[in-house]
Amino acid sequence: MDATLHKQSFWNKYIFSTDHKVIGMQYIIMGIIMAGVGGFLAYVFRYNLAYAKASIPLFGHLSAQQYNAFVTCHGMIMVFWVGMPVLLSGLGNLLIPLMIGTDDMAFPTVNMLSFWIFFLSAVVLLSSFFVPGGAFGGGWTMYPPFSAGGYLNHNPEFFKALFSGTALMILAVALELVAMLMGGINFLVTTINKRAKGMTPFRIPVVIWFINIASVIFMFSVGPLVAGAFMLLFDNILGTGFYDPARGGDPMLWEHLFWFFGHPEVYVLLLPALGVLAEILPVFARKPLFAYKPIIYLALVSAVLSVLVWAHHQFVAGIDPRMATFFSIGTILISIPFAGIFLSFMATLWGGSIRFTVPMMWVLGFIGLFLIGGLTGLFLGSNTFDIYAHDTYFVVAHFHYTLFPDIFFGFFAAVYYWFPKFTGKTLNSALGKLHFWATFFFFNGTWFVLFFNGLAGQHRRINDYSDFSLVMKEPYMTFEKVATVSAILLILSQFIFLYNLFTSLAKAKKGVKNPWEAATLEWQAASPPPHGNFETYPVVYRGPYEYSLPDANEDYLPQSVPSSPENTITNNDYEHKSSTAPIAAH
Repeated sequence: MDATLHKQSFWNKYIFSTDHKVIGMQYIIMGIIMAGVGGFLAYVFRYNLAYAKASIPLFGHLSAQQYNAFVTCHGMIMVFWVGMPVLLSGLGNLLIPLMIGTDDMAFPTVNMLSFWIFFLSAVVLLSSFFVPGGAFGGGWTMYPPFSAGGYLNHNPEFFKALFSGTALMILAVALELVAMLMGGINFLVTTINKRAKGMTPFRIPVVIWFINIASVIFMFSVGPLVAGAFMLLFDNILGTGFYDPARGGDPMLWEHLFWFFGHPEVYVLLLPALGVLAEILPVFARKPLFAYKPIIYLALVSAVLSVLVWAHHQFVAGIDPRMATFFSIGTILISIPFAGIFLSFMATLWGGSIRFTVPMMWVLGFIGLFLIGGLTGLFLGSNTFDIYAHDTYFVVAHFHYTLFPDIFFGFFAAVYYWFPKFTGKTLNSALGKLHFWATFFFFNGTWFVLFFNGLAGQHRRINDYSDFSLVMKEPYMTFEKVATVSAILLILSQFIFLYNLFTSLAKAKKGVKNPWEAATLEWQAASPPPHGNFETYPVVYRGPYEYSLPDANEDYLPQSVPSSPENTITNNDYEHKSSTAPIAAH
C-alpha cells in the first residue's frame, strides 16, 4: 500500500482525523484527562472521610451535597469516561487494523464521529458542575426517585430542568453510550471484513478477539439502558412518569434496565484488559499461549453468562427469593470460564523463560489483585451474604479490586508494551518499575483495610462518620486514615508515569522497532506506523504466539515471515521481505 498520501493540514491530521491511530490516541488522551478529574474528586471526598469537617487542601470545605456529587461523578467518570475510552475504544482503534494487517477501520468517518460524540459527552458531564444546584449527587447508578425529580413536578420548567445537573448527567451517559456503540460496530466489521490474507479466525491475536467479544456484549446489552436513559431524561424535562409509581410507572424498572447493561459492562472492561495480558505473557515467558482456542471459547461462554446475572445487584430490592437463587447460581457459574482463562495464563508462565520487564510486572500485578477481587465477588454472589454486606465498604473494596486492575493495570501494561510501536521510542525502565511498585503498594494500602471496615458494618455514601461511634471504633477510623493517605499517595504516584511519558517523548531516541522480539503482526510494520500502516498488505503464515519452537533458529517466528532459510530472523531490527501480494488479494 502506498503510504505517501496528499499532505494533510494540522486539523485534518491531528484533530478531525480519520486515521485509526490518531483516533485511538485521542480516546486515550481524553481518558487520561478524565482520570485526572476523577482522581481529584476521589482525593477530595476521601480526605473528607478521614478528616470530617476539615478544610481540604486545594479545595476547602466539602458540604454533604458536594460529597454526594463528587462520589457520584467519580464513579461515573472512572467507568464510562476512563475505562471505556482507554480499554475498548483506545486500544481497539490502535490495535485492530495493525494486528489483522489492514490500513484502517472499515468506516473511518464514522470512527472520527464516534470520538467527537464521546468528547461532547465529556463536555456535557463536566458542565454539570457549573449549573445551578451543581452536579447530580444521587449515586452513579442514578436510581429514581433521586434521578427522576421531574415527576415530582408534573409540569417542570423545561429549560430549567434541561440544564439541571441531573438532566446533564443523563444526557452525557446517553451520548457516551451512542459513541461507544458506533465504535463497536466499526471494530466488528473491520475484523470480519478487512483481515490480511492468511489471517484466519484462529490466527487472530486474543486481544482482538476479546475486544470484539466485549463489543458484542456492549451492543447486546446497551439498548435497554439507552432507552431507559431517555425515559429518565423525559421524566426530568417533560414531566413524564415512566418511573413514577403514582402514574403507573415503576422505579424498579430503571434498576433492571441499568444493571442489564451495568453488570455486562464489567466484562466489557475486563475482556480487553485480559486480552492485553494474553499478548504480553507469551512474549515475556517465551512460550506459546497455553490453550489459545479454549481461552476464546471460555470468553464466549462468559459473554453469554454476563447478561444473565444482572439482578445479583438487587438482592435487597425485594426480588423473589427463588429468582435470587437463580442469579446467585449464575454469578458463581460465571467465575468458571474466567478461572479457566487465568489458569491458562498460569500454565503459560509454567516452565517459561520469564523476563521481568515493566509490562510483565504490570501483568503479574494485575493477576494478583484481580484474584482478590474475584474471590470476594464469590461471597457477594451469594444472596445470603450480600444482604449483610450490601452497600458496605466490603462491596466498595471488592469492585475496586476488580475495576482498578482492569482499567489501570491493564492500561499501563498496554502503554509500556506498545509505546515503542507507536512512537519508535522506549519508556524509562527504572521509572516504570518505580511507578509499578508505588501504584501496587498504595492501591493495596487504600483498599485492603476497607474490607475490614465493611465487614464491621461501615456503610458507604455517608460523608461524616463522627456520629457513628458504635461502628467507627478503633481500629476502623485508623483504617480510614490509612486508606486516605494511601489514596493520596496513589494519585501522586501517577505523576511518575506522566513524567516518564513526556520526558521519553521529548528525549528518547527513535529507532526501536521490535524491542520485545514479539511475533504478532503489528511489530512488522514501521515504528511508528505511517498512515496506511503497511507498505503492502502482509500475508499471514501462522498463529500469533510462535515462541521457542524447536526447529527455529531464533525463539520467535513473526506471523508474516514464511518458514524458509532466506527469511530467518537474525536480530531485533529484522526487516522482513514485505509481501508483494496485490491489494486485490486483501
